[in-house]
Amino acid sequence: MIDPILLMFSATVFGLMIGSFLNVVIHRLPLMMEREWRADCAALDGGEATTDGETEPFDLVRPRSRCPGCGEKIAGYDNIPVLSYLLLGGKCRRCESAISIRYPLVEAATGAVTCLAAFAFGFPDGLPTTDSIIHVAAVSVFAWYLIALAMIDFDTQLLPDSLTMPLLWFGIALGFSDAYPVTLEDAVLGAMFGYLSLWSVYWAFKLVTGKEGMGYGDFKLLSALGAWLGWQALPALILVSSAVGAIIGVMLLSTSFVKRSEPIPFGPYLALAGLIMMFWGGRVSDLFNIGTGI
Repeated sequence: MIDPILLMFSATVFGLMIGSFLNVVIHRLPLMMEREWRADCAALDGGEATTDGETEPFDLVRPRSRCPGCGEKIAGYDNIPVLSYLLLGGKCRRCESAISIRYPLVEAATGAVTCLAAFAFGFPDGLPTTDSIIHVAAVSVFAWYLIALAMIDFDTQLLPDSLTMPLLWFGIALGFSDAYPVTLEDAVLGAMFGYLSLWSVYWAFKLVTGKEGMGYGDFKLLSALGAWLGWQALPALILVSSAVGAIIGVMLLSTSFVKRSEPIPFGPYLALAGLIMMFWGGRVSDLFNIGTGI
């Protein structure tokens, strides 16, 4: 039997390490997609894709992380999640270029949400069980995907299929497990209704205004959330994401962080609402008297 404190500590440390990897995914995956698009366009045009002088393999593993200022490879002892940033004062050891605080924030958020998963779902009867550990692992993966998707959408207004589709199928697959509370039927219906709900809003808005109000990636993300949370949670999920979007959107516009003419990605609000519903879905549903699958 695993000690509860040990489980939470282990979850936090592992989450911090995953957060370091998520920083790589957030930065590199859009660049990998851009290179792939250029290669596809060049192939259709009968030419070769331009690489801007880059001949080194580029993926989530290669090359090693480098300082954005001087380009030097970052040593392992300077790549410890959160701790290295604090010890180095947020600067490169060699050139002292400032390193974005977003890196340790993503790591800390990932560690915190993984610890929260262990705390919320790891001790159904006071001590961890095999089923509860599976539940914790599943919820942690759910949170990691959402953090990556939210940050990528915030940066690029893209929700990559390479993340949304595995998240969707993983949620449906959990319906076969007794360790997860959402049944297979509820997961499939959640995926269907999740996609169709935003798809319907998209086309209604386009028919009325002639403009596109959101992207297809939002449909797929809500479909994935529906699979994980069950179709019963969709009304509360849409309500929470809309409320969060309205509040944060007003704050961004009031501070001139974004202009009124600039589109605001909806993915981060869906992701935040998904986390809220995963951890506190019962309370949210009781507040609005709406059902939930969790």
